[in-house]
Amino acid sequence: MNEDFFLRQTPYSDPGDLDTGGLPREPHTLAAMVRGLVVHRGEGGRFGYAVPEERLHHDAESRYVTEILRLLRERGDTPLTERRAPGGRFVGTCRDFSLLLCSLLRATGTPARLRCGFAGYFVDGWYEDHWVTEYRARDGGWRLADAQVHSGYDVPFDPMDVPRDAFLVAGDVWRACRLGRVDPGTCGLSSAGELRGLWFVHGNVLRDLAALNGVELLPWDGWEPWVRKGASLTEDAVAAADAVAAVRSPDDWPRLFADPRLTVPAEITSYTSYLGDRRVTLPVR
Repeated sequence: MNEDFFLRQTPYSDPGDLDTGGLPREPHTLAAMVRGLVVHRGEGGRFGYAVPEERLHHDAESRYVTEILRLLRERGDTPLTERRAPGGRFVGTCRDFSLLLCSLLRATGTPARLRCGFAGYFVDGWYEDHWVTEYRARDGGWRLADAQVHSGYDVPFDPMDVPRDAFLVAGDVWRACRLGRVDPGTCGLSSAGELRGLWFVHGNVLRDLAALNGVELLPWDGWEPWVRKGASLTEDAVAAADAVAAVRSPDDWPRLFADPRLTVPAEITSYTSYLGDRRVTLPVR
């Protein structure tokens, strides 16, 4: 896969008419900027901020960076490079931190892509559903960046170089589950008893593949017959996820995504946290 692919914006990451001329180019600085623009909808207490119900229910349903930026403009006229009080921020999830950072990295000349997987640094003994940004560092290597924990969290690593045994892409967790090294019952959302298990890992495997091919979904997006809440996995579904988990070359990502078993259809179901299940038509790729 040509690296230029990860410099191009997608319909999801496109910042629209944002003037990028005054933005910093350094990935660390951009991540700090994102941390000052977004508050996780579950971390208002860290700031003594009671998240308004409207924002709690609706902000994280913003599928596109243009929508995130629109809401930020409505909540303050300070430059995006200035850290905002929580009331002036977008109320999102890990996916929103990661997508906004990915957008800004691409806009300022750094190849970047979203990764869907599991973090081991939030709850001991748990593989927490999580999204990060993967970007091309100056030395040519790819690094994992967690803009959500760029500041305010006590983690034993540089959030701009997350160790690959601290955040595991979904395919690696799938393979570990299949080999019996990880209990699928410890993979998912630690705060939601029903959102865990091999079916959950399987969904993240397909969402990660989609993101690598420029379809950067919401964490609760699904589609029939496999990527849906509580899905029973068929032998074919397991075999397809095995194929994704086995791949090591980026050149194979488009080939896999072309497989009808693994691609994202034009219409999906968004299993939203607060607004109920909704049918959504995605942009034409």
